[in-house]
Amino acid sequence: MNARRLSYAYAVVRSSDAVTQAAREALADIRGVAGAPVTLVRSGPVAAAVSAVPGEEFSEAALRARLEDLAWLESTARAHHLVIETLAARTTVLPLRLATVYLDESRVERMLGERQEAFAALLDRFDDHVEWGVKVYAELPTVSEPSPAPAPTPSPAAHAASPAEPDPGRAYLRRRRQHHQAREDTRRAAEEAVRRTEERARGLAVERARHRPQQGTLARVPGENVANDAYLVPRALAEEFRARMLHAADDLPGVRVEVTGPWAPYSFTAPPEGARPR
Repeated sequence: MNARRLSYAYAVVRSSDAVTQAAREALADIRGVAGAPVTLVRSGPVAAAVSAVPGEEFSEAALRARLEDLAWLESTARAHHLVIETLAARTTVLPLRLATVYLDESRVERMLGERQEAFAALLDRFDDHVEWGVKVYAELPTVSEPSPAPAPTPSPAAHAASPAEPDPGRAYLRRRRQHHQAREDTRRAAEEAVRRTEERARGLAVERARHRPQQGTLARVPGENVANDAYLVPRALAEEFRARMLHAADDLPGVRVEVTGPWAPYSFTAPPEGARPR
């Protein structure tokens, strides 16, 4: 199987003549995963954007190792999302998961046939809607306090000469308490920012998806990510939504709200699982 070419599927769109013609024009100069041209496979009312990929790189066994390779993963994700966003600029699109691979185009066509009613319903539901990402960050104080050096035992004469000299141990504990209080204040402010984003989304967003806050290598910006949400918003209300979110933390020191998008509705689809050729 490794010597053959497999079919990598990116997204589902409607298969009407107008949509497929627009999609083909948009994808004409685009190269997808592994630098391959992207085509459409049609089945009834829906179609999938696909490209051929090498079996030695995208077989089930190869993918188990590849998905642990951050450089390969980033490159593949960029190509994957480029195809989806190119389509999303022309029509309603249902993104498929990264590394959704089939043995050949006939298997893609079969999958579309089995799920065409569900896909068509989702395409109707997402018409003229976009996804916005909203992340709340708490920039917690991180200045570490040095361990207090043991204070020398003063002689009676020295103690008498400087009765007002501060106690180093008490000063250290006071700084520690102040540092802890500053972190707690920032956390409370971040919680308030999260509450505000949820409140400001009412009446604009039609759905919300909660994601796990990003940590470690995924958190590539300063601060602690305390909320990582996605909202589905009618396209006509998209800019109002963005403006509301950007000002949700205006008077909250140490808190930042990051808004990304508009995107295709990545967080609101439930497509077939990827990472296994079928």
